Amino acid sequence: MIYFDNASTTSVRTEVRRVYGQMLETCYGNPDSLHAAGRQASSLMEKSRSNIASMLHVDPSEIIFTSAASESNTLAIVGYALANEHRGHHVLTSNVEHSSVRHAMEFLKRFGFEVEFLPINEEGIVTPECLKSHMRKDTILVSVMHVNNEMGAINPILELEKIVFHVDCVQSFSKIDIPFEKLDMATISAHKIHGLKGSAILMKKKKIQLVPIIQGGQQEQGLRGGTENAPANIVLAKTIRLALEEQSKAYDHVLKINQYLREELAKINGAHVHSPKDAIPYILNISFDQITSEVLLNALDQKGICVSAKSTCSSQNTNASEVLLAMHKSEFDATHGIRLSFSYENTLEEAKYFIETCKEIIENYGLSL
Repeated sequence: MIYFDNASTTSVRTEVRRVYGQMLETCYGNPDSLHAAGRQASSLMEKSRSNIASMLHVDPSEIIFTSAASESNTLAIVGYALANEHRGHHVLTSNVEHSSVRHAMEFLKRFGFEVEFLPINEEGIVTPECLKSHMRKDTILVSVMHVNNEMGAINPILELEKIVFHVDCVQSFSKIDIPFEKLDMATISAHKIHGLKGSAILMKKKKIQLVPIIQGGQQEQGLRGGTENAPANIVLAKTIRLALEEQSKAYDHVLKINQYLREELAKINGAHVHSPKDAIPYILNISFDQITSEVLLNALDQKGICVSAKSTCSSQNTNASEVLLAMHKSEFDATHGIRLSFSYENTLEEAKYFIETCKEIIENYGLSL
């Protein structure tokens, strides 16, 4: 099997699996319990929190363990808006955010918040000029993803004027540098960087006040009730460390695969690359005029190649890509695009097989141009 769907989820590193297995056997105490087993779990979890904070150049108190990036995004957006509604009711985001951000914004509307969805340009980003033109005196929060999960387009987060800024860094973390020390809130997910599913963090600066979304206890500074998943939280530090240590090497490796595919696709009649030239190399959105994304995805699956037609959290919806439409692409393009996403595990040989397989599929199933 060739796995080109790493933006959806990744394999778990051998080292992470090994340490996690050890934690399940030896660190099963409740971190809030006062006995030895509980103190052990709490101590190791706080050590992990401290190590993560050091790697992100923030304070340990600014790391909140969560169960998923969707939870982190919801806590950041809904939690902040409800805690600061006395400051204003205007919130800004882009029109191509992850479904967890979109749904959180729709949820806020029930409480009287006014949400504006900023348009992206043809390159898939929110421009500083666009954001500035929509800022108001009562704007209390801006939430924008760092890297688009379908195109790989990189938002210029340091250039975006803001009040309080939350950034979804799920697709950028350990791939490109992130200035956490300059962000108010940021989301990271373990399973996107060869870690465990059900493990994520919200980086939240000390000055940021949130209302807890999950009620029930004192855990995570009172922001997330419920027994903490100590084994997953403990192993997250190792997951992040390994990802950051290999960032440069992995980037160069994936860049070669991306460049090869772009060059070969340029030679195929009817092929298009929709990802911007300056997108991260880990994501490549393409299409063929001869075949729809649904047919191509299924044909590739039969050949043992895993790809996506769009963001996985939206894969059950309409066939048309909302991101491509937002980039002012045609309905035709939006129903023909597929997303390839890579990791350090992928090879140039797999990319070559993909190109040859696409040519074969187009010849057998594609329409004449």
